[in-house]
Amino acid sequence: MPFSISSSVARLSLLGALLFTFLAASAAPTPLYATYQQAWGFSTFWLTWVFAVYAFALLAALLVGGRLSDHLGRRAVILGALALEVASMLLFHQANGLADLVVARTLQGLATGIATSALGAALLDVDRERGPWLNSLAPLLGMAGGALGCGLLVEFAPAPLQLVYRLFLLLFVLQGLLLLRLPDLLPRQPGLLAALRPQLAVPPQARAVLWRVLPLELAVWAVGGFYLSLMPGLIKAATGANAVLIGGGVVAGLTLSGAACLHGLRFWPAARLLRLGAGTLVAGPALLWLAVLGGHLGLFALGTVVTGIGFGSGFLGATRSVLPLAEPTQRAGLLAAFYVLSYLAFCLPALAVSTLVPRLGLDGAAQLYLAGVILLALLGVRNSVPRRCAQPG
Repeated sequence: MPFSISSSVARLSLLGALLFTFLAASAAPTPLYATYQQAWGFSTFWLTWVFAVYAFALLAALLVGGRLSDHLGRRAVILGALALEVASMLLFHQANGLADLVVARTLQGLATGIATSALGAALLDVDRERGPWLNSLAPLLGMAGGALGCGLLVEFAPAPLQLVYRLFLLLFVLQGLLLLRLPDLLPRQPGLLAALRPQLAVPPQARAVLWRVLPLELAVWAVGGFYLSLMPGLIKAATGANAVLIGGGVVAGLTLSGAACLHGLRFWPAARLLRLGAGTLVAGPALLWLAVLGGHLGLFALGTVVTGIGFGSGFLGATRSVLPLAEPTQRAGLLAAFYVLSYLAFCLPALAVSTLVPRLGLDGAAQLYLAGVILLALLGVRNSVPRRCAQPG
């Protein structure tokens, strides 16, 4: 009898490992950005474009291909995403210029968007209780592992610009072979062409709450974009520290702090999460602003931990406030609108601020970026204060 992965624990483990690996690979190029920039001599603006094309491609995959696995089956779509991811790893491995990075990052964004959607749905198919927990935790742990692991490999292992991609290639091939043994729990369904049309709609009952949590949600995603695009180069410019190793460490610090919040505070009510997220997304970026001003590595570390708490609690509070307000038939449209707003905040501020680097320098542009995040978080603080009804008389 051929080997198959039949127990729910084995399925959850494989699907969770795949989600972890996809997100680890997505964060791996971040510590290398400064190295690529120095080797090939492109500007900070083009560096942020390498980051932004990934975000745009991932968003397109979520919007257009997010429901592919509902109609083609989970396994087939995940295998397709694996093929795209393997192609991107090969391109990264052979890259010798900016154009190669842009193409590789675009393919990786498409692969990650398709895989995130299909794997998230497959985890829910297998286990409705543990699936959501893995969906929240595995991406953040993966990003931490990818950024920190890449930094360590580049610093202490040979072939710094190739080895990390060889290891990911090996992991993806092995996981793909295991996936072939995984029985698909969802049969194919009709309606594929209709599913490819993006649905962008905020239900009337969710609009007021969405507007209230939107400043904090934008601050959360803007912080993520800041760390994944500008932070490694900023640390080098402000402190003179190793951009690869320390840059990977601060990305890991942000995502691990966020993951700890998602896990440790998962039973907190949404209103309390919003207040914690807004407050720490004022305090954390303020510490980072001072770190840039003074060039203190210790302040970068402390600011990253505090910001990570805001990153995790703010995201959890916003999603828990808005998404349950949609009826089952309205969820796809609300999720799509939520993704669009979030990913625009993820990449557009970094692109805009990068155009100011020639005038302000990286330090000055980063301080402007952080000031914008603090302003958004302050609006979040105001909106998270409980509203009291006026007392009669």
